[in-house]
Amino acid sequence: MNQGLQNLETTSFYIMLMAYTLSMLFYWAWIGTKKDLMGRFATYLTIVGLLANTAAIILRMIIAGRPPLSNSYEFLLTFVWGITSVYLFVEFRYKLKALGAFVMPVCFMILMFIIMSMGAEERIAQSIPPALKSKWITFHVVTAMFSYGAFAISFGLGIMYLLKFSRETNGKTAKSQEAGIISRFPELETIDELSYKVIGFAFPLLTLCIITGAIWANYAWGTYWSWDPKETWSLITWIIYAAYLHARLMYGWKGKRAAWMTIFGFAAVLFTFFGVNYFLPGLHSYAVSQNLIIV
Repeated sequence: MNQGLQNLETTSFYIMLMAYTLSMLFYWAWIGTKKDLMGRFATYLTIVGLLANTAAIILRMIIAGRPPLSNSYEFLLTFVWGITSVYLFVEFRYKLKALGAFVMPVCFMILMFIIMSMGAEERIAQSIPPALKSKWITFHVVTAMFSYGAFAISFGLGIMYLLKFSRETNGKTAKSQEAGIISRFPELETIDELSYKVIGFAFPLLTLCIITGAIWANYAWGTYWSWDPKETWSLITWIIYAAYLHARLMYGWKGKRAAWMTIFGFAAVLFTFFGVNYFLPGLHSYAVSQNLIIV
C-alpha cells in the first residue's frame, strides 16, 4: 500500500512541478502580450499546482504517519505551498495578477533545487529522531511556512515597485515593450501599501516561529537559545523586518527604501534556510547529514 501511495505522491510532485512551471511562463506571457487568456491560464495552472502540492503533502503525511515537516524535502514542499496559497489570496483579493510573474519563479527555483540536489531516495519518507517528535516543531515549521511564504510575496512586490519606480523616474515612453509590461503594474502607492500589509501579516508569524523554535530547542537540547547559526540568522531576519516596520511607523519610510528592505529581508530568509543549512556548522547541522531540517 505504501508503495502505491509513494507513487501517487511522486506523481503529485511532478504535476505540481509542471503546473507551477507553466504558470510562471504564462504569467510572463500575460504581462508581455496583454492577452487576458494568458492570464486566465496562468491562474488556473497555479490553482492546479496548489492542488497537486496539497495532495503531495497529504500523501506524505499518510505515508509517514506524522506531520510532513521534518526534513528538507518536506519543508521545501510546504514552503512552496505557503508561497502559492498566500499569492493566490493576494491575486484574488487585490486583483494583482502581475505579481505572479515575480512570485512563481521563486517556487520554480525551489522545486529545481529539490530536483537538482535531492535524489529519489532522499524524498522517501523516513523515520525521525526523538528530538523532532514534539508538537512544538510542528508549530515552529507551520509558522515558518506562512511567514516565509508571505515574505516571498513582499519580495515580489519590492521588485515590482523598483521596476515601476525606475521606469517612471527615467521618463521612458509608454510605447516601448518594457513600458507595456510595467503598465500592468498597479500604482506605486498601491504596491507599497500592499507590501506593508503583507509584512504586517508575516512578522507576527515569524515572531511565533522564533518563540516556538526556542521552546522546542529547550526540549531538544536543554537550552532556549545557544546562538547557533540558524538561531542567529533567524534573529537577523527578524531584525530586518522589525526595522522595516519601525522605520515605516515611526519615520514614515515608504517607497524605494522600503522596497529595498523587502528584498534584503527575503535574501536573509533564503540564507537562513539554504546558507545556514548547507554552509555553516552548528546544532542544526545534523539536519543536513540526515536530510533533516529545522527551519
